[in-house]
Amino acid sequence: VRHTFLEAATATADFYLRNCCADGIPMWDTGAPNLHRLPEDYLDQPSNPYNPWEPVDSSAAAIAAQGLLRLARYLETELAAGEKPPMRHAKAAAKRYHQAGLKIADTLFSEPYLSTHPRHQGLILHSVYHRPNGWDHVPRGMKVPCGESSMWGDYHARELALWIQREAEGGPYLTFFGRIGLPE
Repeated sequence: VRHTFLEAATATADFYLRNCCADGIPMWDTGAPNLHRLPEDYLDQPSNPYNPWEPVDSSAAAIAAQGLLRLARYLETELAAGEKPPMRHAKAAAKRYHQAGLKIADTLFSEPYLSTHPRHQGLILHSVYHRPNGWDHVPRGMKVPCGESSMWGDYHARELALWIQREAEGGPYLTFFGRIGLPE
């Protein structure tokens, strides 16, 4: 069972990394109808939350960054315990996932994603709520949603920041089921 879940986790992580912009921020949907209007190499460039064609989704990035860091930690823990994860190049994959998670965090905790306006009530900007239903705010003069926060994006950004802080300090990462992965 662990092998199957690890395969699913690494396939998901690899798909995410192949389909997000160079700074780790994804578009709101990998099959969005106007992606073809973006520059052909948009995935090789930093994300642009103000592009006129499709919104980015910072909340998805916050969730993905946590997943990448957790997956990296899992692989590192398995290798340190002498286990052989059922995948080739587990050490390189762990490093790649860890670096990607930190890159996404660096992007999210900087402008234009970090809210710095004192009157804005959210933390992380450019989150998507429900694009197909049109529930996202489109600012005047823009064609697509941008500039808004969501409670789940802010929650996962805080979880991400806590993970990084505990990792930097060598502290444990607390879970609902106990401690995992980091030394006490």
